[in-house]
Amino acid sequence: MQKTFELSATDRHSKARRGCLTTAHGAIDTPAFMPVGTQGSVKGVSPRELRGLNAQIVLGNTYHLFVRPGLDVIKHFGGLHNFMNWDGPILTDSGGYQIFSLAKLRKITEEGVEFQNHIDGGRAFISPEIAMEIQAVLGGDITMALDECVPYPCEYEYAAQSAEMTTRWAKRCLEWKRRNGETANERVAASPIRRFADSILVGIVQGATFEDLRKGSAQAIVDLDFDAYAIGGVSVGEPVEEMLRAVEWAEPFLPGNKPRYAMGLGTPPQLLELIARGMDMFDCVLPTRLARNGTAFTATGTINLKNAEFILDKNPIEENCVCEACREFSRGYIRHLIKAEEILGLRLITLHNLHFYLNLMNQARSEVEKGTFDQFRKAFVAEYKTRDAAMIE
Repeated sequence: MQKTFELSATDRHSKARRGCLTTAHGAIDTPAFMPVGTQGSVKGVSPRELRGLNAQIVLGNTYHLFVRPGLDVIKHFGGLHNFMNWDGPILTDSGGYQIFSLAKLRKITEEGVEFQNHIDGGRAFISPEIAMEIQAVLGGDITMALDECVPYPCEYEYAAQSAEMTTRWAKRCLEWKRRNGETANERVAASPIRRFADSILVGIVQGATFEDLRKGSAQAIVDLDFDAYAIGGVSVGEPVEEMLRAVEWAEPFLPGNKPRYAMGLGTPPQLLELIARGMDMFDCVLPTRLARNGTAFTATGTINLKNAEFILDKNPIEENCVCEACREFSRGYIRHLIKAEEILGLRLITLHNLHFYLNLMNQARSEVEKGTFDQFRKAFVAEYKTRDAAMIE
């Protein structure tokens, strides 16, 4: 399969881009938001509902699926697409961030990461090559090189050594894919490993909050010639300004003819700011995670539907929203469901939040095409005022 990324419009007053990325399971219009299906499921939402929301792509996580249900189970079902009954594109995360954030007693060496998993404490080991093998079994359309995600704050020397090792790991991932992809092309027809040979492999830029490290990492990863590039190690506790600077330092080194992915981000205003800085793809757990706490996104910020002010509220979550929750139910009813611990309440807010994020991307694409993205971004960010900024920033 020919891997293509075509730009159709750019914004005159920012670095915002409108494009289309072709994968083995369909095209993705960018800028794009990827709902997070960590364990092969976007929490509370079925694949049919995701299609109804016009989700173009979902994210599955290598670490979690490796730990449970395990590769033998997914291999038995013929890959992650079949296992979860999703016929659109899937991005598989390499697991680097989860090893950083979840695993206990991890030991990082040049060879890879040895760790105890968070389910039963069993010992496991993931190297760059094993990360590629796992993703080959999953059969994702977009795959990630293994990287080390450093914490915030981080000492300069450690961040420098880590970024250099991430580059060496990235090279090993590329070499494994090229070697095994050629073999798959020769002998395997329709299968996860064959799809892996056609997958888009993404190299990840690291460097913590240090300008020279971010620039050096970006150049080193680009020199390896990946299909796409990601900026990792952001949204790990640093201030928003630091996160934006990390993107700004790396972006000039990334080829304009390849997709750019800002990993694990962010709030709605942050997404628009990142689009303005030349990013094309995003994933974030906020729409589903905050929904499970009773919090809904609106154009003027978040609202917590647990609050007593909504007991008698007959309005939808957001006026003029066309999602299922807003078309059919009131804030007062959804609040009742949440307080009564009825699962439907969490599902309705989840559907609304995902619609909000996906619709925001659709609006951004349209504004770039019309040449009015920068005005749209500024107006949206000015109007968006969260009622509990500390909760989501």
